[in-house]
Amino acid sequence: MSVLVYTESENGKFKKSAQEAASYAYKVAQDMGTTVSAVCFGVEDTSALGNYGVSKVLKVQADSLKAFNAKAYASAIAGAVKKEGVKVVVLSSSTDSKYLGGLLSGMLKAGYVPNVVAAPDSVSPLVVKRMAFSNKGFAHTEITTDIKILGVSNNAFGVHENKSALTEENFSPSLEEGIFSTKSVNVDKVAGEVTIADADIVVSAGRGLKGPENWEMIEDLAKVLGAATACSKPVSDMGWRPHGEHVGQTGKPVASNLYIAIGISGAIQHLAGVSASKVKVVINTDPEAPFFKAADYGIVGDAFEVVPKLIEKLKEFKAQNA
Repeated sequence: MSVLVYTESENGKFKKSAQEAASYAYKVAQDMGTTVSAVCFGVEDTSALGNYGVSKVLKVQADSLKAFNAKAYASAIAGAVKKEGVKVVVLSSSTDSKYLGGLLSGMLKAGYVPNVVAAPDSVSPLVVKRMAFSNKGFAHTEITTDIKILGVSNNAFGVHENKSALTEENFSPSLEEGIFSTKSVNVDKVAGEVTIADADIVVSAGRGLKGPENWEMIEDLAKVLGAATACSKPVSDMGWRPHGEHVGQTGKPVASNLYIAIGISGAIQHLAGVSASKVKVVINTDPEAPFFKAADYGIVGDAFEVVPKLIEKLKEFKAQNA
């Protein structure tokens, strides 16, 4: 009766969210007195999972499942749950995993709690702490169904190493006819080394940058910090930046350790989408900007003066500590 974790991957490599989900699954398994199994798609070398407490990996290598397909992946994971006699399934909080969570809940008649931010309060009964009310509060939720599904909020539990002896098994799930009625024709990915979903630090900018030609300093700051770049909705709507960088309630949610907002006033939809970030820093010329009320640190000043100086100081600091 193991705990099962779905380990997300891209281009044959596990994402950081997979490491965090596996770390969380190991904690749950320890509290339950059991082990962790993982299911992965299209990954040849799964040895890294043994660093995060996974004891067994079910490797799905079917060509038809190399590209993400929500219905097909959910069906395959449900098959793994039944095969392994699993009672708890752990997912990340990515867009794909949230899609899977709802589908799996229906397929398995399982209770699904997303946005979990801490290890379970107890495992018998299973009670978890999750974010609620657009990340403005917390709820302690008990799951009473036989099978339980947990979605771990990004950067909430963290990545923890727990060495385990790892075994691998090829898994060929039985998929229903017509499961591929929805197909991906094309996938546009944001260019760059760090994605918003996996970033510990996000540097975001808004209309205060005055035009797309001024984004070089945002990219420079992100490069110095090893951060992902993002933007507000008006910026993506005007075509200054790709829609894949739009963060907020109507874009991508952000749960980074550090979120830097430059020239963003802080509309309620944007604040709701980034409120899960642990530390928020705001740079804006308007001292009355709503974002300052939600920020941990704020600088009232012109971004075109503040950001270059910040980049210069960060470079000096890195050089001194190299």
